Amino acid sequence: MVHEAAVAKVAGAAAREVPGVHSLGTAPSRALGALRDAVGQSDHLSGVRAEVGQTQAAVDITLVAAYGVPLQALADSVRAAVYRAVEELTGLTVIEVNVEIADVFIGEPRQGAKPSGIEVQ
Repeated sequence: MVHEAAVAKVAGAAAREVPGVHSLGTAPSRALGALRDAVGQSDHLSGVRAEVGQTQAAVDITLVAAYGVPLQALADSVRAAVYRAVEELTGLTVIEVNVEIADVFIGEPRQGAKPSGIEVQ
């Protein structure tokens, strides 16, 4: 039997390879992942959950999209990539892949740039 963590890692790797995926997970899970990276423990399961039976698997992916990428097309591409990778690498039949786009990454503020909006003095 293939373990859920193995399926989740395969699914996460496939999703990360899709152009337009900035990161996996939500803001709190990304912050925790950055902390893990800082201490040398990467978290390959952030934003990915898999349920595995004897011959079938279901996967849930939560991701952050890069700004400017059409979101529905991105979700469709991630779904297709995860189906393909999990079925090819595990031999399981994927019955569903749910993709949730939790945020859009617009970019980091430029150093020295003034924030937009009203300044309070």
